[in-house]
Amino acid sequence: MTEIKIERDPSEARLRELGVTGWPIWEKEASVFPWTYDTEETCYFLKGEVVVTPEGGEPVEMGTGDLVTFPAGMSCTWTIRKEVKKHYRLG
Repeated sequence: MTEIKIERDPSEARLRELGVTGWPIWEKEASVFPWTYDTEETCYFLKGEVVVTPEGGEPVEMGTGDLVTFPAGMSCTWTIRKEVKKHYRLG
């Protein structure tokens, strides 16, 4: 299984290079829900605190300031501890 990749506090240059500010924004209140990634997703957390637990894997904590890539085909459970606001890009 491919891992969730996390870059903690990426530089402004890195975010500009990726064009993060042009990506759509997704927001969600504190909640728990299952999710499956049909395609790879990269996201940058503007705010929030989340624990993502891949099926059969260990929980991974992420949140404000993290640039995260989720692999295509991964099924997981999202536990949003603090309301999330993130930029995201699919594929």
